[in-house]
Amino acid sequence: MASSDQFQPPPTTRREDVREILHGIEVPDPYRWLEDGAAPETRAWLSAQREYARPFLDTPIRGRIRERLAELMKVDAMGFPFERNGYYFYSRRRADDQQSVICRRHGLHGDEEVLVDANTMSADGMTGVHIVAISRDGSVLAYGVRHGGEDEFSINLMDVASRRDLPDRLSRARYNQNASWKHDGSGFYYAVRTDLGPRIRFHRVGTGLPEDREIIGSNWGPERWAAASVSDNGKYLMIGSGYRTASTKSGDRNDPYFQRLDPEGEIIPIADDLDAFSTGSDAGDAFIMLTNWQAPRRRVIRVEFANPSRDNWREIIPEGPSTIESVATVGGKLIVTYLEDVRSRVRVFEPDGTFVRDMELPGAGTTGGFTGRWSRSESFFFFTSFNHAPTIYRYDPATGERDVWWRQQGVPDLAQFELRQVWYPSKDGTRIPMYLFHKRGLALDSARPTLLTGYGGYNLSMPPVYSTLAVVWAEAGGVFASANIRGGGEFGEEWHQAGRRERKQNVFDDFIAAGDWLVANRYTQPSKLAISGGSNGGLLVGAALTQRPDLFRAVICHRPLLDMMRHHKHPVGHYWIGEYGCADDPKDFPYLFAYSPYHNVRAGTPYPAVMLVTGDSDTRCDPMHARKMAAMLQSATASKHPIVLYYRAEAGHMATLPMDATIDELADQLAFLFRELDVAF
Repeated sequence: MASSDQFQPPPTTRREDVREILHGIEVPDPYRWLEDGAAPETRAWLSAQREYARPFLDTPIRGRIRERLAELMKVDAMGFPFERNGYYFYSRRRADDQQSVICRRHGLHGDEEVLVDANTMSADGMTGVHIVAISRDGSVLAYGVRHGGEDEFSINLMDVASRRDLPDRLSRARYNQNASWKHDGSGFYYAVRTDLGPRIRFHRVGTGLPEDREIIGSNWGPERWAAASVSDNGKYLMIGSGYRTASTKSGDRNDPYFQRLDPEGEIIPIADDLDAFSTGSDAGDAFIMLTNWQAPRRRVIRVEFANPSRDNWREIIPEGPSTIESVATVGGKLIVTYLEDVRSRVRVFEPDGTFVRDMELPGAGTTGGFTGRWSRSESFFFFTSFNHAPTIYRYDPATGERDVWWRQQGVPDLAQFELRQVWYPSKDGTRIPMYLFHKRGLALDSARPTLLTGYGGYNLSMPPVYSTLAVVWAEAGGVFASANIRGGGEFGEEWHQAGRRERKQNVFDDFIAAGDWLVANRYTQPSKLAISGGSNGGLLVGAALTQRPDLFRAVICHRPLLDMMRHHKHPVGHYWIGEYGCADDPKDFPYLFAYSPYHNVRAGTPYPAVMLVTGDSDTRCDPMHARKMAAMLQSATASKHPIVLYYRAEAGHMATLPMDATIDELADQLAFLFRELDVAF
């Protein structure tokens, strides 16, 4: 049943006459009061919004949708194993678990021992855990404890032999996901974001948090982030400090440093004066640096720790036609992952750049990980695609032999589906690739319910991966489309630059052109076309629905940025300035105001059905964006299609909710889309 058959008006939202003059332009903001998420009026408004949303989600087919999602998602899941002293540590979740647990086994096939079980840690099931670091001898485990979907977590230490937590505890904060132990086991290095900026610190086991020693960061501002790791031979601490810049050469900048350990020496810059993204890892006494300095699609440079000056740098893998995504230094080899026409390609090299072999992959898909150590010829990596079950392989870099460590079960027969890549022209003629996933023998009759997604930002690529959402959509006779639009990293830094700051409109044009192409080529029609995106992708679909409301019938916009006049004024918003710009800057204001979704909602416009998804625990993209946009769209739309706000207090940016809550959220989204597009299931 379509929403227009049973229209109910949304709750009334109070408007205020709030206006600002920015650079001579009046900027209205009638729902600014909704920025205060803790205010009693806001909480009452959220309660009314939740009540209003449910009838559009509790459809007759929602139960069947949820049942199918549970069949596909309530299966065993496994994380990468990390070897320490003959033991393998890893996270896994059994089919009937709500959260992952941390385990170890002796040898590859030993009996499993559960070390930390998140399923027993909270009554509401909202507590999750993950591996932060494991001491070199495997005797001490540092693990993170997170509530709901927050970015923040605390760090606990466990004595593995006794299964008892040590008194040490690093309180809740924004830490880097991983830390790194000093080889003598005395403590570990970690990165934490403070209000003043990121700091690299050392925690000595048995001491309190106030005694943690700062290694570097006192002169770093809040726009930066940082990470640190100890080399495999224990001789060096490698440090990276990154930030986004307004430069036309590189949107992401990362400055690598190193410090000699035992005895501890000064911190030495490897590249702290380049407008480039440079990162790397250790290969014995050398730093293998992946950089886009003078190479938009990246190259690999060898830097000797003994003499790191630029005059002694040696290029060992030059820039090529495909973007280099990553370089892993494992087992005395360099494992280089390329992105070639939005699919992974892996090549193995000697430390001097001599080619060894190509790695054969199962098909067009995505690979990554390649965890391991320089001194040990064992690595683990994953491969996945829309038509390939997620699989973790164990790989020997010396011989090229590999075997399956784990493969996801409960996957349907993927041979019934077809995966193809098409290319279409954007508004300015740029050719854009897009993956299409659907049942074989699909009739091109303009009647297929189609779900289009994209991201287009931060130099992040969207290669094909297995997706439960895509499978269920295709099983219902639909087309799942993933557009690889500009702003991402699919074709290197130039592709990224073409979709950031004052060129952000290219991203929206690319996405809208994907929808037009799907209609023109008879896959679908506007009444059967939906779009979905999250975070920066939420901004994408927010701009698309305000610029072309006639092209789409339904929109899922989750964890978004939508008020581009004030995105930088809220927690961690300063991190986004390098990518988007800042409305306080007169150079940035015109283009931000021109596309800011919240400011481009026009009263009397027949908007598509929209479901905005967020929650209090989104400490990355402030939930005020979704709250204000819901109010603005509800007051402006001239259609009878619902505008609903799906709001859950524990939900955040991280996908760490209990499995049942995760399934519920996805079931609600699909029920909303199927209802609006009149899809049978």
